[in-house]
Amino acid sequence: MPDVEAHITGTVWKVECKVGDTIEEGDTVAILESMKMEMPVEAEDSGTVKEILCEEGQAVNEGDTLVVLE
Repeated sequence: MPDVEAHITGTVWKVECKVGDTIEEGDTVAILESMKMEMPVEAEDSGTVKEILCEEGQAVNEGDTLVVLE
């Protein structure tokens, strides 16, 4: 199963998907905020959202899994 991971350490500003959504490669699944900049997190694979492992306002580290696709 492909996981979508945080590429920076920051705070989840917005979750852009929900469980059951069909995601295409390159779609934004979440937006992270770091140092007052918003950075989109894009899926590297296509799939269906199985789990969302983060919530808005949550602090995340680089490499943390945010969304699980199947």
